[in-house]
Amino acid sequence: MLILGFKEGHDGAVAAIEDGRLLFSLEAEKDSFPRYDRLTADVLLRAAEKLGRIPDALAVGGWVKGTFSHEPQSRTGYFGVGPGSVTAEAGKFFGQDVKIFSSTHERSHIMTALGLSHFPAGQPFYCLVWEGNIGSFYLIDERGEVTHLRHVLSDPGNKYAYLYALADEKFTANKGVLRLQDAGKQMALTGFAQPGSLTKDEKKLIDFLLDQDRIITNLGKDELTWSPFHNIGVDSQEYRNLALKMSDAIFDRFYQYAKAELTEGYPLLISGGCALNCEWNRRWRECGLFPEVFVPPCPNDSGSALGTAIDAQLHYTGSATVSWDVYAGEEFVEDAPFAPEDYEVKPLDFAEVAAFLEAGNIIGWAQGRWEMGPRALGNRSILAAPFSDETTTRLNRIKQREGFRPIAPICLESDAANWFTGSIPDPHMLYFSQVNSDALKAVTHVDGTARAQTVTPEQNPEMARLLTAFRDRTGFSVLCNTSLNYSGRGFVNRTSDLIQYGEEHGLDGYVVGNTFAVRRSPRV
Repeated sequence: MLILGFKEGHDGAVAAIEDGRLLFSLEAEKDSFPRYDRLTADVLLRAAEKLGRIPDALAVGGWVKGTFSHEPQSRTGYFGVGPGSVTAEAGKFFGQDVKIFSSTHERSHIMTALGLSHFPAGQPFYCLVWEGNIGSFYLIDERGEVTHLRHVLSDPGNKYAYLYALADEKFTANKGVLRLQDAGKQMALTGFAQPGSLTKDEKKLIDFLLDQDRIITNLGKDELTWSPFHNIGVDSQEYRNLALKMSDAIFDRFYQYAKAELTEGYPLLISGGCALNCEWNRRWRECGLFPEVFVPPCPNDSGSALGTAIDAQLHYTGSATVSWDVYAGEEFVEDAPFAPEDYEVKPLDFAEVAAFLEAGNIIGWAQGRWEMGPRALGNRSILAAPFSDETTTRLNRIKQREGFRPIAPICLESDAANWFTGSIPDPHMLYFSQVNSDALKAVTHVDGTARAQTVTPEQNPEMARLLTAFRDRTGFSVLCNTSLNYSGRGFVNRTSDLIQYGEEHGLDGYVVGNTFAVRRSPRV
């Protein structure tokens, strides 16, 4: 059975499953389109090109006719897992009979985690969905039936991000504006917090924000001038201390419910945009309440097209299980040559690239198909040696982002315990670990943590070979790894964009497939 799934709205995507196997997951933002982009004709055409026939079923995720979750609903809509959350009917697609399936956005998150999890089918699971608007626990039974257990907190993701905008004096908008990038920035800044007890002003603001409903559309920033944290500045220590305490308060709401009520010993599935918070994921994995925890590599809305397709598969076949590879995007497009007068172009030699990186150079690295989800996992990456603070500064300058943003390491899984403790292995870069080597300055956050991705030769043979070659030279199978993208856009996916990006932002060389290209005139 061939199922084609669609996600409308921000983080638009198209995904295809055939007979329980993921064929592709194409996100609208990839190939240098704007971050969080809606579905475009381009991504629809590219998806159609990959299919050899008309799908048996079209799975259209429920959404809204607008921007916010409370606006008029499209198809099955945003919320719900019970009656009315799934529809299935006969329809037409290019004149041919097809099945038309829809299920709510809420279900799409649940099914992404269920379908991609490595746990054996036919057992119960707990599931947590926490994202911009949803903050709930569920029970999934042996047949895949979903029961809503408890709505713990409304708008957890939006409330988390709201604090950053409240402190940011550059944010002048009032009601109805959400900057989707703020949550990631705040996650970085919590690492700069200093220990201390909750102050009266901090408690007052946190309690007030957590009590709000529809915080983005109902509460304007100018209504909080009473708080000393209004426009205090995201560089201030007071804000950074508060950011961690706000993070702790949100997590504790969910943890306390789980500790009291989720006592049957089932594994926990986690999905929704808050599942990109590596500190929260680490706490769930280490809290001792669950025998195992699984977070998919695309837990935010980038995985919702796939989640709806999985839900359709469950509806029509009785099985949610999908075989998959995280490198489920499109192949890199080699649409322009490296001009021989500007670049020395030669066959890829991993030892030569390792030496180039050890010498302090920074490269763009493109291999195979892009990664699904928002994290660069070794196929669309900017790579550098991990040893100096100056490398972190230069990488953030190349990326055109704030200096407080940490750089993630990528390392061989077999060696990871030499340098990282905690949530290892981590093939999809979803947990914080503790760094236990003073040598890895470029990938160590101010609080001593890192968001390490672990790699095996089976998962990514090219990256594993490079890491091995780098270890042969330096003793460390670790590199800096940050996403290969223009600021505000999805992954670069063609040579023409890559060369332009490198020249504009200061890359020293490029690896594309089996080619290594180095600028003939080194950068000053």
